[in-house]
Amino acid sequence: MPSTRDIRRRIKSVKNTRQITKAMELVAASKMKKAQQAALAGRPYAELMARMLAALADRVEESQHEFLVKREVKTRGIILITSDKGLCGPLNSNLFKLVTEIKTPAKYAVIGRKGTQFIARTHRALLADFPANDRTTFADIKVVAEFMVQQYHKGVVDTVEIIWPRFRNTLVQVPTVMSLLPLTDVKAAIAELHAATGTVPVKETPAESQMLFEPDAKVVLESLLPLYLNRQVYHQALEAKASEHSSRMVAMKTAKDNATKLLGDLTLEYNKARQAGITQEILEIAAAQFSAA
Repeated sequence: MPSTRDIRRRIKSVKNTRQITKAMELVAASKMKKAQQAALAGRPYAELMARMLAALADRVEESQHEFLVKREVKTRGIILITSDKGLCGPLNSNLFKLVTEIKTPAKYAVIGRKGTQFIARTHRALLADFPANDRTTFADIKVVAEFMVQQYHKGVVDTVEIIWPRFRNTLVQVPTVMSLLPLTDVKAAIAELHAATGTVPVKETPAESQMLFEPDAKVVLESLLPLYLNRQVYHQALEAKASEHSSRMVAMKTAKDNATKLLGDLTLEYNKARQAGITQEILEIAAAQFSAA
């Protein structure tokens, strides 16, 4: 049995760990709430964009825009969104499982240090890496989306896809793959947009559906599609940040609970060791008195 001094040291160490994990849990909970609010705030904008794309879908042909033309896929282009830091449970490892399942040639643009380390460690093609800041701004994410669109224009990649942890609730974050380019089926992309944002398609009246586009639908589509792509990547980045903070909060709460349980076990062990020591001392005193008598 370990000595009482060793047990006291372990108790002190576990108390410190519990204090740290509790603080990290509270910080993650605060950040998660802000990230959730940011993701929800963009849903009306995404809903309006979906309505605009729906109105354009029947007025343009696939050949009128490069983003709508399907081509032979030789190399996939994938945006991987992970976290910069660890201690967020299985969040990143679940994303990496999706990446390892990709057997076709692919090149990656990674948001987050953990993803960059994984791509480098597994010797996959890395086009660029970007930091995953706690304060996710549209300007930062726009750089990533425009970079991948540029690679698509140049023919470096033949698709643009995104892998991110979809936020459902505090306990559930689902690793998801979604195709962004080419938009061969605009209506399917709209349905996927509604699914990703959790919005419900609005039924328009005949008067509302008769939208007029100036100068014409093709010009509007050319301006709307890049904005749609930027907005999609931004929304998934916000979801990924909410998922990261949620997963970290749950992981830190689990660590805190485990530390509390271990602290109880160590306290019980310490009391037993202390009681055994006291009993041994009493027996030695009694034996010495008996011998003296």
